[in-house]
Amino acid sequence: MSDVAVVGFAQSPQVGRTTGTTNGVEMLVPVFQELYAATGLDRHEIGFWCSGSSDYLAGRAFSFVSAVDAIGAVPPIAESHVEADAAWALYEAWVKIRTGEVDTALVYGFGKSSAGELRRVLALQLDPYLVAPLWPDAVSLAALQARVGLDAGLWSEKEMAEVAARSRADAAKNPNAQLREPLDVNGLLDEPYLADPLRAHDCAPITDGAAAVVLASSDRAGELCERPAWITGIEHRVDSPAFGARDLSRAPSAGASAAAAGIDGVQVAELHAPFTSQELLLRRELGLAESVRINPSGGPLCGNPMFATGLVRIGEAAARVMDGSAGRVLAHATNGPLLQQNMVCVMEGR
Repeated sequence: MSDVAVVGFAQSPQVGRTTGTTNGVEMLVPVFQELYAATGLDRHEIGFWCSGSSDYLAGRAFSFVSAVDAIGAVPPIAESHVEADAAWALYEAWVKIRTGEVDTALVYGFGKSSAGELRRVLALQLDPYLVAPLWPDAVSLAALQARVGLDAGLWSEKEMAEVAARSRADAAKNPNAQLREPLDVNGLLDEPYLADPLRAHDCAPITDGAAAVVLASSDRAGELCERPAWITGIEHRVDSPAFGARDLSRAPSAGASAAAAGIDGVQVAELHAPFTSQELLLRRELGLAESVRINPSGGPLCGNPMFATGLVRIGEAAARVMDGSAGRVLAHATNGPLLQQNMVCVMEGR
């Protein structure tokens, strides 16, 4: 089987609200153009396309088909889609290259969260019989998880505020981040609760955006990128969707994915944690050393384009390898409520 590497990454600016269509075409076209320029590829040379998005978020059926207009009608393409974060589309593309069906793939994700009421839209992913009819919003559910951890002594509100402040400080260096204003930890603790014990700074913002990644086989990667980010381990696992069957202070599927992917020696970790408490939980589950640099891009707390955020984590981590600032990195993506599904991708330079 061929080794697979990330050889290109591009993303749109993460913004709070955009105008125009909800199908992602307007966000995707500039992202694709940036990738073509960076890799020297054109659309005729991409062996496989795979996307991640949500019709629920777009508010209409088969919205991902409309987004294919960003690719172009000619020539015909091999294309697939996942109704999930595009990190899972990357996994599908990775399998496609590993099995030798193609030697290049372009993976993309997009979402326009501002088009609806996101906190209610996400309730549609819950148990349709017992939970979804109650319409519990995503922030309130995350507050329950944060409270479980606080009451168990696993983290404190001050530690949560420190995560937010560090994320903003890092985002100040990321021109694509949505939130870049500095935060003062002590001042944050005086802010009112949004959903006790979560304050506004503990929650990822509503974000519109898109991202794309190019993968290549070992035969092609060196042609397309001076320093490819080779995927040495990738795995995804799932926990029960039933809240009563889970310990909300844990995410066993994240730890199991990390063990299978092999995370020893990573220097940078991009974690898909849309709440400060979830970042603290993931650090514990993944067993990350204190020396590991967490979310140098600012992470989801500074820009959370739904259904692209996990792919952005993979792209941002890969970028650290491709620019030579890190030798071995970890990217994490999540899907579903309260870290129910987790993916870990480990990459390194050679």
